[in-house]
Amino acid sequence: MKIKLKHIVFLIMLASLGAIFYGLSLEGEHPQAPKYIGGGTVGLFLVAMPLFLWKESRFKNMKDYMLTKENIKKMQEKEQKNTENQ
Repeated sequence: MKIKLKHIVFLIMLASLGAIFYGLSLEGEHPQAPKYIGGGTVGLFLVAMPLFLWKESRFKNMKDYMLTKENIKKMQEKEQKNTENQ
């Protein structure tokens, strides 16, 4: 079985959420609680989220998502066609 990137991202997310909830479940005065919460937050936002975003946008053309003059004209043409059909 091949391990895919989506499985790795999912495992990192589960481990991060587990660390956050474990840190929250510890008693308030426990000295390790903030370290678990911080480690889980770092794992979630600095490791899992960038990996997920990179995986999802890997083969997409970013020019299609930018607001350029060409794209504005395309949107205006589509809008005019929609109003004519109504």
